[in-house]
Amino acid sequence: MTGQRAFEDWTKSVQSRMEDALAFFLPTASEMPARLHQAMRYAVLDGGKRVRPLLVFAAGDLFDADTAMLERVAAAVEMIHAYSLVHDDMPCMDDDALRRGKPTVHVKYDQATALLVGDALQSQAFLVLAEGGGLNDSSRRVAMIRLLAQASGSVGMCGGQAIDLASVGLALSRDELERMHRLKTGALLRASVLLGALGGKTLAEHEVSALDAYASAIGLAFQVIDDVLDATADSATLGKTAGKDAADNKPTYVSILGLEQSRALAAKLRSDAHEALMPFGDKARRLCEIADLIVQRKA
Repeated sequence: MTGQRAFEDWTKSVQSRMEDALAFFLPTASEMPARLHQAMRYAVLDGGKRVRPLLVFAAGDLFDADTAMLERVAAAVEMIHAYSLVHDDMPCMDDDALRRGKPTVHVKYDQATALLVGDALQSQAFLVLAEGGGLNDSSRRVAMIRLLAQASGSVGMCGGQAIDLASVGLALSRDELERMHRLKTGALLRASVLLGALGGKTLAEHEVSALDAYASAIGLAFQVIDDVLDATADSATLGKTAGKDAADNKPTYVSILGLEQSRALAAKLRSDAHEALMPFGDKARRLCEIADLIVQRKA
């Protein structure tokens, strides 16, 4: 079996495992209030590349983490990610009607339900992370909860979204754009890597530094490629509205650097990610392959 085929099989295995785990950790569709729980499941299940769970499992494999713990960690991160998408798509933010190839939650249900879905998914994420799952070290579990909270809040994902909303129509510098995306996209990707690793052990300082460098590179690369795809792919391929950034006059890497320089930057970030993982040797191959996946993806 080739390395690429082995990675694809591993990816499909994790994605399938996470679909089952998320279905288990979410409230059932029949549990009251049923409409809210149905909408939560609609927002999370049956869609998405599950990049963040892939990162959790790849980092967990690096440190021999317990699989049950990784399922919980990955489910918690994916619920935070899904809640952010539900809120981002609402009319008061990006006002989008398509996500993962299907109507967004506020279109399928209504705006009030979409707001509550995001709120409930955030709470559910921390409930899942706080309970059970093969980790008996309470101090490490608290550290993991703190890490996810910081990555999700005003100094992480939410802060990045606030900067994004305030930047519409403005000519940001490359440094300003990078800062925004390190918060909006990069913070949760970094948390995915570190949480997966913490599922296996308490990390040494040099291990945190190496994983930070890796996460920083892939976090920016993810957004650069998102900007490239928004400018070059169609809505059917993306599963969301193509050309939305340009239509909304949002600053992007493509608008600042141009298409070819943006692609070159993504390639450089991919190389940086590989270099950061060199101290871990072959055990980090899945993380390296995810960096490749992020930069080479077509949707």
